Order: sequence, then C-alpha cells, then structure tokens
Amino acid sequence: MSGHSKWSNIQHRKGAQDAKRGKIFQKLSKEIYKAAKDGGGDPETNAALRLAVDKAKSNNMPNDNVDRAIKRATDAGQGDNFVEVMYEGYGPNGIAVLVEGLTDNLNRTSTNVKVAFNKNGGSLGEKGSVNYMFDRKGYIAIDREGLDVDEDTMLMSVLEAGGEELETSDEVFEIYTEPQDFTDVRDALTAAGYTLDQAELTMVPQTTVAVPEDKIQTFENMIDALEDDDDVSEVYHNAEI
Repeated sequence: MSGHSKWSNIQHRKGAQDAKRGKIFQKLSKEIYKAAKDGGGDPETNAALRLAVDKAKSNNMPNDNVDRAIKRATDAGQGDNFVEVMYEGYGPNGIAVLVEGLTDNLNRTSTNVKVAFNKNGGSLGEKGSVNYMFDRKGYIAIDREGLDVDEDTMLMSVLEAGGEELETSDEVFEIYTEPQDFTDVRDALTAAGYTLDQAELTMVPQTTVAVPEDKIQTFENMIDALEDDDDVSEVYHNAEI
C-alpha cells in the first residue's frame, strides 16, 4: 500500500459521483435490502446491515430511503432475490479492474459488464486473474484542513484504535485496517473526536499502474460505463491517474 493514495482517486471522481446521486441511492438501497434480507433488519445485530447503513449515511442518503429498504426486505413475501457477483478484467495498458455487483439477473449483468470492457479498450478476465493484486482493507480518510493534529499524534491515535497503517499527505490522513478491525477503529477514531471524511471496506491495489495520457479518457469512459450500471456496486482498479 505504501505510496498509493486512494484519496487522490476518490477526489478525482467525486464530481462525477455527485452528479449520479440518485443512482447511488438506488444502489445503496439494494445493498441495504440484501443485508437485511440475509441477516435481519436490526443493524445492532447484523454487521453487514450496519456497514450498508453507515455507507448510505456517509453518502447523505435520506433516512426514509434506508427505512424503506429495510422494511421491504423484512416484510414477509416481499422483494427480489439478489446475488453478489465479482468480475475481473483489464483496462487499457493492462490496468487491473475488479467489479463488484448485486443482481437479480446474472445474464443481464454479465452482458453489460462485458460490453463496458470491450467498448473501451478492455477485456474480461478469468476468475482469479486480477483479484490477487488487491487486498481487502478497511479505509478511513481524515481531511487535514483545519485539523490541528500532527502526524505523530495521529499515528498514536491510529495505533491505539487498532489501525494497521497510516499514510500522510498535506491534504489528508489515510488509515488502513484489517477488515475485521474496521468498525472498531472507525468507532474509536470517531469517539476520539475526529471527523471521518471517508470510511469504508474496500479493495486496495498492492501496486499501481500509470495510465498513458492518450488512454486516460478511454479508461475513464470504461469506469463510467461500469459505474452507471444499476447492478454494479463498486469498481476497483490499480490505475494511478
């Protein structure tokens, strides 16, 4: 992870994501629905649901939307059957891409993902072809603007909270955790008074690949096409733009 800034990619795509707010809410509702369907409607006893609800709140999803998704999942005889899917492939210049989805129609989702790759200089790979290049991690970002905390103090806070690694830039503190420690670290840092600008479970690339200037637009078109798909929950890649 050293030397890789997930924050830079988050900021790079933030404007585009903001423009897709309605679609994001739709996808978050689906994630909440599946978590509640599988494990019950109480976030206190359903860790997956708690993470889904927290993710929705971090995206400013209205509480009414959250409640509707949970109610639909827990009402007897209601709803659809969603399955989790993962696609692996390559973008321009051999960039590794992981696509997580939640779908009630595997044929539709597979076709749409394949088209998004093929039309934009990429290709789908076999299962396991790129997954090994990523690690599942908890990720927390704390904006340094207006924060009177130096790196040593933050490092102590991270270690006391149970975090694994701290990366520092002029703009942000980036904290990585083991997946099983994520909620404890997040809650401990919040209790310590820090405002978390990003907190999620994610896939972190072990190394990154520079995108040639003449391929950047093609690559971004591919990512946009994937993220626009209603069945796609998250898109991860090892590109450094």
